[in-house]
Amino acid sequence: MRPTTLIVSCEHGGHEVPPAYTSLFKGFEALLTTHRGWDPGALELAEAMASTFHASLFSAITTRLLVDLNRSIGHRQLFSEPTKNLSALEQATIISAHYRPHRNAVENAVARNIASGQRVVHIASHSFTPVLNGHVRRADVACLYDSRRPLERALAVRWLGGLRKANTALTLRRNYPYNGQGDGLSSLLRKRHAPDDYVGVELEVNQRFALAGGPPWQALQRAIIASLGAVWAAAFSD
Repeated sequence: MRPTTLIVSCEHGGHEVPPAYTSLFKGFEALLTTHRGWDPGALELAEAMASTFHASLFSAITTRLLVDLNRSIGHRQLFSEPTKNLSALEQATIISAHYRPHRNAVENAVARNIASGQRVVHIASHSFTPVLNGHVRRADVACLYDSRRPLERALAVRWLGGLRKANTALTLRRNYPYNGQGDGLSSLLRKRHAPDDYVGVELEVNQRFALAGGPPWQALQRAIIASLGAVWAAAFSD
């Protein structure tokens, strides 16, 4: 069986504002701690996954309102209200200091492992707000992937299938509440690497679990990790 390595990333792990940019966020302080500013629970789960599987973890805790690490350069949502009207030079400075380091680290790790003959499975840990623009999101856990890539589809189906067996009360979805083929870090990596070399799945967990905390959130994390472990043992383990 081909050797496979797991890489875990978290693009929206915190809502910190670098000191040099605090003045930009005057009037936006309340927005920082909402889903617009970060993905509650995503980093905690990413750390648990990486620790369990001894995987490389690439994470960022700077608020996505400064620059969104899961958007491509030029995307209309790369910058937000506090930063979208900055000069091109100021935006380029932010990209250089707070966007490129994370993106380059993930991109280089993927390329390096593939060049060494390994397949890379990349799990990007995210979370989503339970209600957006008045619409309730009908999911507890979801996987985003490119349905045209068989290994991604198989990983998502088996992972969620295992999770369903562990907890039948959960509402599980695929390519919801976002399209897995939309703009993002995984989409970029798919363009660079063949389907058999790169397997990218974005894990999306309803933020209501992390925000409530306690035993249900801890149990959900354990179930997600155990389900991934079962898939890994069956499909990717030597």
